[in-house]
Amino acid sequence: MTFKSKLGWFALLPTIMATAVMPNVSSAQTANAAVPVAVLELFTSQGCSSCPAADAVLKNYTGRKDIIALSFSVDYWDYLGWKDTLGSPKFTKRQRAYAVARGDGQVYTPQLVVNGLRHVVGSITRDIDAAIQASSAEFAKVRVPMSASLKAGIVAIEIGASPSPPPVEGTVWIAIVQTEVTIAVRSGENGGRKLTYHNVVRDLIPAGMWSGTAATIRLQHGTISQAPAEQVVVLLQKGLGGPIVGATRLDGPRS
Repeated sequence: MTFKSKLGWFALLPTIMATAVMPNVSSAQTANAAVPVAVLELFTSQGCSSCPAADAVLKNYTGRKDIIALSFSVDYWDYLGWKDTLGSPKFTKRQRAYAVARGDGQVYTPQLVVNGLRHVVGSITRDIDAAIQASSAEFAKVRVPMSASLKAGIVAIEIGASPSPPPVEGTVWIAIVQTEVTIAVRSGENGGRKLTYHNVVRDLIPAGMWSGTAATIRLQHGTISQAPAEQVVVLLQKGLGGPIVGATRLDGPRS
């Protein structure tokens, strides 16, 4: 199956060459060795007065080696008087896809989605921890081993086989992440405040489809996206808005 994205046309085969943007990381840089037990996705907005508390809570998870914590800024509160400078309609689409896949239709900020399975209010730590505990066992049953490394300008993403039949098919997503961003909000519900965001997703790129068998994606270091990047996170997800079945990260230099 082919997939047209910012990476161009290619088929996800056992070995692929494609073009993508990666951060300016050293050739020795590799994925964090810890196996993640949870992927946290916080949907937040500069135009939401309830969100700064959740943004601060997310920071507490960004340093954990067993958790991948990401911040997605949505754009549907822009009409309230401040256009979110980090917001993107593709992040809003992702949040709505989760609501459709779960079947509950709930879309709000600050909403935190755990392992693509459960959602909680992103400012309530005890609920986040409970969701991690409840969903990590489900994640472990379907988790596909993944790793990422960079050598000689080529990023190699290794994806294992589905752990049990029937094979789980999924989409490979590449998230370009900036570790910290501070924004001076001039109007709207947070007008006059300086807000700091952590592990901010600046771009989310579909890299192709995975068929359930072991595969390697090779991405040539390029200049397609100019989004600031200090980390690359790779997610393997069932369907559009379905469970996360694999995750890894490639760290770059911190500024």
